[in-house]
Amino acid sequence: MTGAVPHRLPWPLADGREILFFSLPGHRPAPVTDRRPLPARGDDRSQVRFDRQTGQWVAIAALRQDRTYLPSADQCPLCPSPSGATSEVPASDYDVVVFENRFPSLSGADGRAFTLPDGGVDDFVDAVGHGRCEVISFSSSHHTSFAELTVPHARLVVDAWRHRTADLMSRPGIEQVFCFENRGEEIGVTLNHPHGQIYGYPYLTPRTAHMLAEARAHRVRHGTNLFADILAREIAAGVRVVARNDLFTAFVPFAARWPVEVHLYPNRKVGNLCELSDAELDAFAAIYRDVLTRFDRMYSAPLPYISALHQYRDTESQREGYFHVELMSLRRSATKLKYLAGSESAMDAFIGDVLPETVARRLRELAP
Repeated sequence: MTGAVPHRLPWPLADGREILFFSLPGHRPAPVTDRRPLPARGDDRSQVRFDRQTGQWVAIAALRQDRTYLPSADQCPLCPSPSGATSEVPASDYDVVVFENRFPSLSGADGRAFTLPDGGVDDFVDAVGHGRCEVISFSSSHHTSFAELTVPHARLVVDAWRHRTADLMSRPGIEQVFCFENRGEEIGVTLNHPHGQIYGYPYLTPRTAHMLAEARAHRVRHGTNLFADILAREIAAGVRVVARNDLFTAFVPFAARWPVEVHLYPNRKVGNLCELSDAELDAFAAIYRDVLTRFDRMYSAPLPYISALHQYRDTESQREGYFHVELMSLRRSATKLKYLAGSESAMDAFIGDVLPETVARRLRELAP
């Protein structure tokens, strides 16, 4: 896939949203008219409200109560619809597609200027839920997974993430672009088809803001980048490294919060997917798929997980950011899940159930 430019085709959906078909070399999608009687898109949008106790923005999206919930395979909105009458993808087949969510947590980032109000001025501050929420379907096959994609197909997903990152970062009012996947009903997915989501937030998410504050403090104390130092020390220690190639490293973090947690870092500092070279994109797709394959070999059933791509802009406030992926699972044994109860949910104080070194050793043993 190195140097290849994937074919990309935009196509209209019945309610005015656009779907993008990303295709492997030699493949050409053949979309048809979307014939679903979808209601016109109204002005109903979410809100963001400022929490004075934490200094954080919270999105309130009541319209998401009506979203599709665990449909049967024959009713799946991400499976191909050759007739254009049954799903979000009006075509007989596809490789990867991206489209705006019908039930978005954030919306309206269409080029209009937007600025959040100052949360510290009044007791109760709110604003329209400006942003963008997209769905990315990794494959037309309902019963596959990211780990089962070929390496070129996995790279195509990465290319789609990269395209959407560049697009959303260019839109006024978008402060952070977050690509992620929730896999498994234990995690809380509402569709079992292999897919992820892409959010464009009008603010920095709390975890990102906290990590950047730590990175800036580290720069003041040591004169170096926090994330680069973490990577170097994990490589030097070696005991928590799961997999490496020439350009990327995967390791279980020293202070892992989740029973299974792996971080993927490029071996040089970049802020986001758009800054990776073609060779690095190939290496990323390969090691990402490698780690997910190890996940699915841990137990007799596929491992439920969350995949979070941490991306940063080249701005003064985000310049210390270092692109990386955090993969995490709440499964702590073959028969037990970790529930985020009192300490984690109420106090955000995580208590680990498994030694990070033990998890790393187990994952190293599960090489594809």
